[in-house]
Amino acid sequence: MWPYYETEDWSVLPPELNRRFNPAFNMASIKQAINEAVERVRMPAPTRLRDLIRQIRAARTAAEERTVVNKECAYIRSTFREEDSVWRCRNIAKLLYIHMLGYPAHFGQLECLKLIASPRFTDKRIGYLGAMLLLDERQDVHLLITNCLKNDLNSSTQFVIGLALCTLGAIASPEMARDLAAEVERLMKSPNAYIRKKAALCAFRIIRRVPELMEMFLPATRSLLTEKNHGVLITGVTLITEMCENSIDTLNHFKKIVPNLVRILKNLILAGYSPEHDVSGVSDPFLQVKILRLLRILGRNDVDASEAMNDILAQVATNTETSKNVGNTILYETVLSIMDIKSESGLRVLAVNILGRFLLNNDKNIRYVALNTLLKTVYVDTSAVQRHRSTILECLKDPDVSIRRRAMELSFALVNSNNIRTMMKELLLFLERADPEFKAQCSSNIVMSAERFAPNKRWHLETLFKVLVAAGNYVRDDVVACTIQLISEAQAQQGYAVCALWRALERDTADKQPLAQVATWCIGEYGDLLLYGPPSEDVEAPVNLTEDEVIDVYQRLLWSPQNTVVTKQYTLLSLTKLSTRFQQGNEKIRQIIDTFGSNLHIELQQRGVEFSQLFRKYEHLRTALLERMPPMETAKPQANGIIGLVNGESEIEEDKTMILEQLPVAAPSDSSALLDLLGSSDFDTEIPAVVDNNTPVTAAPVINNNDLLDLLGGLDLSTPISAPPSFPQVQSTPQIFSPTNTSNFLVDGLLNSSPVQNEIPSLVAFDKLGLKIVLKLERPSETPDLLVINMLAQNVGSMELTEFLFQAAVPKTFQLQMLSPSGTVIPPSGQVTQVMKVTNINKAALRMRLRISYTGDSGPVLEQTEVNNFPPLAWQ
Repeated sequence: MWPYYETEDWSVLPPELNRRFNPAFNMASIKQAINEAVERVRMPAPTRLRDLIRQIRAARTAAEERTVVNKECAYIRSTFREEDSVWRCRNIAKLLYIHMLGYPAHFGQLECLKLIASPRFTDKRIGYLGAMLLLDERQDVHLLITNCLKNDLNSSTQFVIGLALCTLGAIASPEMARDLAAEVERLMKSPNAYIRKKAALCAFRIIRRVPELMEMFLPATRSLLTEKNHGVLITGVTLITEMCENSIDTLNHFKKIVPNLVRILKNLILAGYSPEHDVSGVSDPFLQVKILRLLRILGRNDVDASEAMNDILAQVATNTETSKNVGNTILYETVLSIMDIKSESGLRVLAVNILGRFLLNNDKNIRYVALNTLLKTVYVDTSAVQRHRSTILECLKDPDVSIRRRAMELSFALVNSNNIRTMMKELLLFLERADPEFKAQCSSNIVMSAERFAPNKRWHLETLFKVLVAAGNYVRDDVVACTIQLISEAQAQQGYAVCALWRALERDTADKQPLAQVATWCIGEYGDLLLYGPPSEDVEAPVNLTEDEVIDVYQRLLWSPQNTVVTKQYTLLSLTKLSTRFQQGNEKIRQIIDTFGSNLHIELQQRGVEFSQLFRKYEHLRTALLERMPPMETAKPQANGIIGLVNGESEIEEDKTMILEQLPVAAPSDSSALLDLLGSSDFDTEIPAVVDNNTPVTAAPVINNNDLLDLLGGLDLSTPISAPPSFPQVQSTPQIFSPTNTSNFLVDGLLNSSPVQNEIPSLVAFDKLGLKIVLKLERPSETPDLLVINMLAQNVGSMELTEFLFQAAVPKTFQLQMLSPSGTVIPPSGQVTQVMKVTNINKAALRMRLRISYTGDSGPVLEQTEVNNFPPLAWQ
């Protein structure tokens, strides 16, 4: 006889009992079984999941696949319309596979809820899986699952509870998390280890979504560290780590558990073989990694906590087996922990040595991890990383591009004044054979390193030239400016530089445009040293080099279609300057320049026309305009790397240009383009001035279509001066200002209103056609070399004057600064003012040529005059 069960629900009977006749079997169960049998007979069984997968994989085209999927989705929709379909579980499984392929499956959301509400575990499993894949907090159906989750969290079956906890952690919205957090906290105290583990992971997800619920889980979380079960223990450590990362107060609270963590980690290290937790000879490496990560967080910036974990970290670092990847993982986390906490210096050296061993590993992933970690570690202990410099340099030859990139960045971080020669030698070799993607950053970083640690000017120049040759067209513009500045500054090395660059220019430079630009600039400035200067001691001078050979090379550069327009601009300007450096050959140079007067490119055409005038109408000005540029102000390149931050040496000089970056620089106008291209001018470059509480005011730009050389005509341009102002080229605009002269050059006499020394009588500079210009002169007492001229333009006529422009030029022994005018329109009986500042260091007699242009009732008017009657008090 079968046992008699005191229940009306016979579905709880074992399967073998349900298959046998039982007289107490109620009518409801019989009716359900009959209905299911009729359903199976009436509706054929749907396609199984494995058959659907075979059909989809057998599709030859995307269209065939879509046909199969659409057909199956249509069938699944039709079965969903049936109320108690016995195939709902199979259809949802197929729908989830279709969803994984990227096809829409949202119409199955409600069916997932029906499966979740089913009493069968198999239905719940597919239903919860579908909910995790198809639902999110943006869907309204998401709210309907809360009650089902709450019911299943109170189930008597641990696997049903586990399903509910997994689903809650995956799709919980803030509202759902607040509603069910108490249930999760209760399950964390369950006597069942499986449920505690699942509840801890669910709490981890809830805290990540709603951090304010953290305090609720604190008591239960701390008790998890006393567990013997490793699964519960690892989830507890994970939960504590998340809490400590989100809250400073929680971090301080859990610092008390450092001894507990140290004890657990020590037991893992010293424990014997445990088949349940052993992975390649290491006892539970996953738990060890989690504990090490938590120790790193707890010991950060805490001396006491770091002291408590120093010994165990040393034990882990020395006792872990490195022959397997599992051991390397633990060692990597140990190194990160050692470098992140307040560890002892010896422990740091041990950590760096571990990374050094990683660099010798055959696994490229381990080598990459070592380089990446050393790049972070070098900030902390540079000397320890320096011991592995040779190994790091060997990684520059690795076939893996990612390893080469990290090795390059780390190599530049190790450069200092002691190893600059050897490091640059290796990095230059790397630059020569590097892929194009490396050349720009590598060349800029080499230039920056040489700028900071060069032992002498000669070595510095040699290094820059090698960079220009090796990097070719990948050299950045700031490297060109830096090289030109260095040549201009190192007067003793200019002979060597011009000879070395000439040798490079003789070769094909189509793929080395920056080199051609530096070489043409240098030869244009110091071409006389190339042909007529004394030979350099250790550089063989070109044999039988003539002016015609130099001009032929320039002609090849100018006619070559492979050279860029910028290179041709450098070359054209350099060739023009060579007309004053060479003793013969000016006629050939003039003919080459004349051909550019009809060039298709507007920039080259403008230079050709303007430079041609220097051989004709303004022949008398050519020598003065094209003389050598004075030494330029220092311009350091902006590197992409980390040079100067981690090489173990302090920055030699501070950046004093921050205030200058806030001052707007006046853009060069068309009329001053010729003077800018000539490299220096006798008409002072206009600069921003500071007035009225540091309000930047930009000097008025010069209107185009006016010949400034006419304005300079007749002035004394041949007087030598001891310290002429330096005006860089167009490409070197940021070099206009120098940190060393800001206090004297920018703000003298502008930020104060001190009393004026000696009243100087005003003078009338121009009075014609209803326009009267009066110059009021002042000399501040604290700057006797400065003369402030207040120009007052008065309209004494009856017609309005528009487009008024006042220009002035002084001899090169003076420095002229013009501020913005008060306006460009002068109404009848009105006036316009403008301030000029003239610096007269040599106490020479002041002469000034003025050009006045405006538009009156009769059309445009252009007048020019010269003022030679400045009173002696203005310049003595």
